Amino acid sequence: MDFPSFYLDHLAGGRLIIGLIASLHVLINHPLAVGAYPLLTWMEWWAHKNNRPDVDHLAYRITFVVFIVTTTVGAMTGVGIWLSTSLFAPFAIGSLLRVFFWGWFLEWLVFISEVALILWWFLSWKKADKPEKKRKHIKIGVALSIMSWLTMALIVAVLGFMMKPGEWNQTRAFWDAMTNPLYLPQLGFRTFFAVMTGAVFLWFSSFFFTKKKGALNPDPRRLREWIIYRLSHVVLISLLGTYAFGTWYWNAVPETMKANSSVALLTQEFMSWHRQFQTLLGWTLIAFLMVGVGGLDRSSMIPRWALLIPTVLSIWLIGHFERAREFMRKPWVIGEYMYSNGVHKDELAFLQSEGLLKHATYVKHREITESNKVECGQDIFMLACSRCHSTTGLNGVIEKLTAMYGPDKPWDSAGMQLFIKGMHQTRTFMPPFPGTDAEAGALVAYLQQLRTHPQTLPGAQSAGIVIAPEALKPSKIADSQPTL
Repeated sequence: MDFPSFYLDHLAGGRLIIGLIASLHVLINHPLAVGAYPLLTWMEWWAHKNNRPDVDHLAYRITFVVFIVTTTVGAMTGVGIWLSTSLFAPFAIGSLLRVFFWGWFLEWLVFISEVALILWWFLSWKKADKPEKKRKHIKIGVALSIMSWLTMALIVAVLGFMMKPGEWNQTRAFWDAMTNPLYLPQLGFRTFFAVMTGAVFLWFSSFFFTKKKGALNPDPRRLREWIIYRLSHVVLISLLGTYAFGTWYWNAVPETMKANSSVALLTQEFMSWHRQFQTLLGWTLIAFLMVGVGGLDRSSMIPRWALLIPTVLSIWLIGHFERAREFMRKPWVIGEYMYSNGVHKDELAFLQSEGLLKHATYVKHREITESNKVECGQDIFMLACSRCHSTTGLNGVIEKLTAMYGPDKPWDSAGMQLFIKGMHQTRTFMPPFPGTDAEAGALVAYLQQLRTHPQTLPGAQSAGIVIAPEALKPSKIADSQPTL
């Protein structure tokens, strides 16, 4: 909690940026790196074994695309996740770094190995023109596939931990964090999902790379039938594994988080469409099944345009899964340990008794008076609300309160204060208010002024860093802080 707030009011504080970068990274990492690398290595091996230079050339052309995308956009979005989380959620990423230090260190070594291997594999492909060289080249692809999967396997431990830390909440042990209850089901789900979407990406690529005849591709139709037929097996087996591990994963998710699913899958505004959305999700999986079964028996009759359908559906599924997973864990950023506003579970009661302002560093005032009430409310909004809400922008509090009270009706300050103190009971995705009654009143005063005088709330990057003049007395809050 105790960091200067880098805040972008029109983007709900900045969390949208984290979500977009992370979703784009997963969209590249899963199908292209984890899923496509082993399939392309298998294509190269099969082409070598069966003397099919057209298959080898197709694998090389697809690898060129994967190589460019993963080493540019994929790598940059990976760095972007670190940058954006450090700016917008330093309390969360700081805790995760302390818990998973050796895991992150190992992941960094694996990632460096992965980058070196993809460079070596792609750039040496055409030089592997003899059987012995080709066998060595295929081994590079095998090593690359393993490293790509290991990268995901290490990151999945962190993602599972953020939803359900399990025994770690009692032991604070590194291995308990790594082997959290969601680790294995989520790893299995993501592995099969990555292979399935990787196969779909190869389908998509063959749409473009099997159009015309060439010296190494004398029969494009035959080549397209080959890849559709064989990858249909991969899609169907992976679809079965995705469903099996996905069911296990869902059953392992805490019940309190499952209760958020109707909002997580859509939004509060459209949560009444939850059942229709589930139907749409079912038809999406059926579409994968139909194309896969059709490819097994009638690969020659699958039109080229049909290969684009699973690709679009894959993008939609990956993006929506990441959004839903992120939302479902609310009100936590780390389950049963840290709330989404950066307040530790163990310090909540202390702050509700002592107050946020008294123990926060980057505020204007420590005590609330009638003359500074609105300014204190602004600081409390920044401390307690700004991680998820804006003032007048995306997910803005003024819009939410207007929808609750009605556009032309007055806001009752006493009622608003009661709502703020108990909102977590009716909206389970909201964390409890981590302040005193007086601080809740100051927040209401700020919101009331914001309604009549809408104004964008600046972050520390533009307003500067302000520290209250009184000397901070950290002894009590330090004693109450949980030890990582």
